[in-house]
Amino acid sequence: MASNTVDANGTITRDARSRYRTAQREESGAHGAFEAETKRSGATPRSEVEVSRSAAPAEIAELLGVAAGDEVVVRARRMYVGERLVQLADSYIPGFVAEAAPAVAQLDTGVGGIISRMSEVGLAQDSVVEDVEQRPATAEQAEALGVQSGDQLLTITHTGVTQDGRVVEVTRHTLGPGWKLRFEVPLA
Repeated sequence: MASNTVDANGTITRDARSRYRTAQREESGAHGAFEAETKRSGATPRSEVEVSRSAAPAEIAELLGVAAGDEVVVRARRMYVGERLVQLADSYIPGFVAEAAPAVAQLDTGVGGIISRMSEVGLAQDSVVEDVEQRPATAEQAEALGVQSGDQLLTITHTGVTQDGRVVEVTRHTLGPGWKLRFEVPLA
């Protein structure tokens, strides 16, 4: 089974091959993929979550298909392995999703996290696009992740799409030092 691992040096391998499947996200009562994978690797996950409603940044609004200035639910998370902050993850959820699945705007979204809450109301993510790029650390990101402002950090912009083409989530993951990303692409 594909899974994140944390090796003896603390390097986290993020294995994208199956991390969003329901059974993996909900394993042992986990509240999402990160928690399930971190526990599976034998480490201790922890997240600090802030939830608010605000306008999404222009780039995110475009991905969500909402007008600039439209209010969305923002879930800002600081994610730890043990006591080490390993990533910042900001999720942006359009209003129609928050109306259909109000739990996405709660601090505790329950077993499986927001993806499971969306699925329960007919907004299952049928496909995911993840764009991986380097971005310069902002002063706030640098302070949180222990790097210098302007240092290049890996980011993953996750866009979750329903079978009928509606974007139901955009999450920007900003990874601290010590990550390796793994993908598998079927060739036949």
